[in-house]
Amino acid sequence: MKPVHLSVNGQLHSLNLTRQANLLHVLRNDLALNAAKFGCGLGECGACTVLVDGVAARSCVIPACEIQGREITTLEGLAQGPNLHPVQQAFLDAQAAQCGYCLNGMIMTTVALLANTPNPSDLQMQQALSGNLCRCGAHIEIIDAVRRAVALMSKTAFNS
Repeated sequence: MKPVHLSVNGQLHSLNLTRQANLLHVLRNDLALNAAKFGCGLGECGACTVLVDGVAARSCVIPACEIQGREITTLEGLAQGPNLHPVQQAFLDAQAAQCGYCLNGMIMTTVALLANTPNPSDLQMQQALSGNLCRCGAHIEIIDAVRRAVALMSKTAFNS
């Protein structure tokens, strides 16, 4: 066991972890943040996506002890008080989920995309989300949600 200090959603957490503990398991098991899902365990499906210093990252393959000193944001940390993040609101408005398992990864990847590319083309949206797998086939609704998020974010001063 090793003492590890993680900043998650703006809060510092001190934990004793094994070197093998990955960030996903720490988030879910130790911090009760369950939005990131275990999908493939190989960093390929996107269900476990979180933001690390604002960049979309696969938490299932990140050793928690190696991410100290960086800011981790989960889906639970996007909203500001009772106000959903515009990307969350857009996905809700577009009814972009069927089973919802991929939703965490889709939303977190969209937040990262829009932070760097505020007005992406459809091709840029598709490319950014191409590593996030959706078994239900909600891709049309998901792209619609990203378009809605672009419009919402251009109208608000929401800081993620």
